Amino acid sequence: MFKVRTGAAALAAAAMLAVLAACGSDAEEPGGSAASSGPRTLKLWHYESADGAMGKAWTEAIKQFEATHPGVKVQFEEKAFEQIRQSAGMILNSDEAPDVMEYNKGNATAGLLSKQGLLTDLSEEVAKRGWDKLLSPSLQTTAKYDDRGVMGSGRWFGVPNYAEYVMVYYNKDLFEKHKVEVPATFEQFTAAMDAFVKAGVTPLAVGGAEYPAQQIFYQLALSKAQRPWVDAFQLYKGKVDFHGPEFTHAARTMADWVKKGYIAEDSAAIKAEDMGTSFISGDYPMVVTGSWWFGRFATDIKDFEWGTFLWPGNALHAGSSGNIWVVPENAKNKDLAYDFIDITMKKEIQNLLGNSGGIPVAADPAAITDPKSKELIENFNGLSAADGLAFYPDWPAPGYYDVLVSGVQNLVNGSKEPSAVLDELAGPYEENLADIGG
Repeated sequence: MFKVRTGAAALAAAAMLAVLAACGSDAEEPGGSAASSGPRTLKLWHYESADGAMGKAWTEAIKQFEATHPGVKVQFEEKAFEQIRQSAGMILNSDEAPDVMEYNKGNATAGLLSKQGLLTDLSEEVAKRGWDKLLSPSLQTTAKYDDRGVMGSGRWFGVPNYAEYVMVYYNKDLFEKHKVEVPATFEQFTAAMDAFVKAGVTPLAVGGAEYPAQQIFYQLALSKAQRPWVDAFQLYKGKVDFHGPEFTHAARTMADWVKKGYIAEDSAAIKAEDMGTSFISGDYPMVVTGSWWFGRFATDIKDFEWGTFLWPGNALHAGSSGNIWVVPENAKNKDLAYDFIDITMKKEIQNLLGNSGGIPVAADPAAITDPKSKELIENFNGLSAADGLAFYPDWPAPGYYDVLVSGVQNLVNGSKEPSAVLDELAGPYEENLADIGG
């Protein structure tokens, strides 16, 4: 998702924040070398908000990079998640490519660009700098892609710099006001939502116009799934029946939740940012979204107490490594890009990320002091250790994000029957599978 990835959800609008310094391009040569005279510039793109965990960590990494690289300045541009998702292929195939960029992981994104020859093979650099020693096997899945652009094996085309997963955030004050207990099972989850509906309160804040609604859909599918199904859907290790029990349960339940009032029908048009701010405002008891919102909620929620719990009853949850650092094949300063990535993987930066509400991949656990952050990280570590991370539903095929947005919107607004929606989801997936020789 992810990602969706976002975090990504906080950056609904594109913004260029600053140019810290700019240098003449005649001082640079392709491939990472520089002319003998003149300053150098590292061109960096990412889509993390300045007040989010990753944004804080990468700002500190920029400071450390410039301090350790005299004469080199970082030209940083903040991009929106959607902006990079939609235009990355075109930009990276030009001389406007950055030197290092945050990009979404998965077959449909990083995998596609690696197959198109637009990303640098980082395998040698990963081994040289020991990044592979810092990342668990489950986190490495999204960093490696084979010649088909399918994740999980092959060469390294990215470096995960944080981790993430989807959970339920809840408003403790509203739960207490309506005498609703935090659910531990799926049956208790639906009973809690029934209690809110009976009190005239819509239980779930949902963003149907972007990634959040499809992650609810996927969580429902995962409630009926086991690891082989995930491997078939995400890694093409078997055939996927879109009218099997997993997706059928998800589609029918999603439509039913709208009828029961758990999800507002007009949420089909709501964007992720508006969904998140409605929860921050205290308008909804719950929101289902990723850990990338954690830091934002910690900073912005002032008027009520809040907490989190894992989707009740599931052994599998949407989640993975976070987005990845990639180095475009057309980057002019690859050596500087590798140095910057290396700084973001250092314990000092990873510890800052963890204490700011993110999930680090290479932190010192003893250095994480914030209680809520410790709980967030411990929950992730538990999911990772139990092989409970199931990636995100839009990853398998290029363009599948938009297919899922449209399909889930049809479920929410009731414009199509669940069976018809599943047919729509099956078509592009199976076409892509045929294209890669699956």
